[in-house]
Amino acid sequence: MKSSAVQQTADFIKEKFGQEASGHDWWHMYRVWQLAKRIAVDEKNVDMEVVELAALLHDIADFKFHDGDFEAGPKAARAWLEKIEVEEPTIAHVEDIVRNISFKGASVAPSLKTLEGKVVHDADKLDAMGAIGITRAFAYCGFSGIPIFLPDRAEALNMTQEEFVKGAISGINHFHEKLLLLKDRMYTKTGKRLAQQRHRYMEKFLQEFEKEWASED
Repeated sequence: MKSSAVQQTADFIKEKFGQEASGHDWWHMYRVWQLAKRIAVDEKNVDMEVVELAALLHDIADFKFHDGDFEAGPKAARAWLEKIEVEEPTIAHVEDIVRNISFKGASVAPSLKTLEGKVVHDADKLDAMGAIGITRAFAYCGFSGIPIFLPDRAEALNMTQEEFVKGAISGINHFHEKLLLLKDRMYTKTGKRLAQQRHRYMEKFLQEFEKEWASED
């Protein structure tokens, strides 16, 4: 049974992001929420309320839509949880997860300190992979005015945080600069297993894309 805080947060996020069109919408957060609960079942001693609240709030103020401000999300999450009178230890834990969950460039190591954070991290990254990840990547391209592919522009591998914040040159570049790297950044056994499947699907998509682009199909 969901806690009152979780239900209030789900209702709040659904209302706030129900019509969002960048791929960071309510349904993304809903899928991460459901995946996080699924992953948590296979782990031991997980604080499920923290997992659920962090999953629902992880993109409440994504840095990509706040001028690269990585503190926008943690601040917004804290403000909401204080408003609904969640206890301070839970607020601090969720705030820490929201602060550290984002991919910040290939050269930046993730820094999730708790099992709850690792569970939510894996759920979020899984939703950036596979068929869902592909559709979300190009939804974001359309939303942000990023070209699908620029064949004369090489991928910027091993990007720093500053480089990554500037954004991808093209949708296809984004696969090489982030999405194909996620498989090896999973923490949990369930996350690693599901990431293998979704990674293979993305590889097959890119192979087919390259054939069609070159008129070799």
